[in-house]
Amino acid sequence: MGDGYLVTRSILVDAPAADIYARIVDLHRWREWSPWEDLDPDLQRDYSGAAQGVGAQYAWSGNKKAGKGRMAIVATEAPSAVDVSVVFEKPFKSKSTSLFRLGPEGSGTRVEWAMTGTHSVFSRIAGPLKIFDKMIGKDFEKGLAHLKAASEGQTP
Repeated sequence: MGDGYLVTRSILVDAPAADIYARIVDLHRWREWSPWEDLDPDLQRDYSGAAQGVGAQYAWSGNKKAGKGRMAIVATEAPSAVDVSVVFEKPFKSKSTSLFRLGPEGSGTRVEWAMTGTHSVFSRIAGPLKIFDKMIGKDFEKGLAHLKAASEGQTP
């Protein structure tokens, strides 16, 4: 990727793409599955813009683990794609794009979560060592497992 990075994880979910898509395209529903929801019980959330889909925005501010940042849905294609712009202000500054892709696989739906962005000093050093991929990938795996459980009507 040259000057950028890509982290990708996927999971097979036994639910229709439209049900899973609804949990991703509505930022209010990320509380059902986001891997970062349990980092700060006192997390401050601010929703603005559209109720869901393109233009929906979410800002958060929390403890050292949760940090501070904002995200906005910048593109959608129901029920197969959601692109989210993510900007972290704390604990470090970064900009990235999270890409969600949903497609049929067997009787279920394959959900892929990817993050792409320009290397920061940290990711440029950590990238070749696969540290960055392992850190972010671990969060994605947790989030996808929660998304699967929520979509299949289970408790994560």
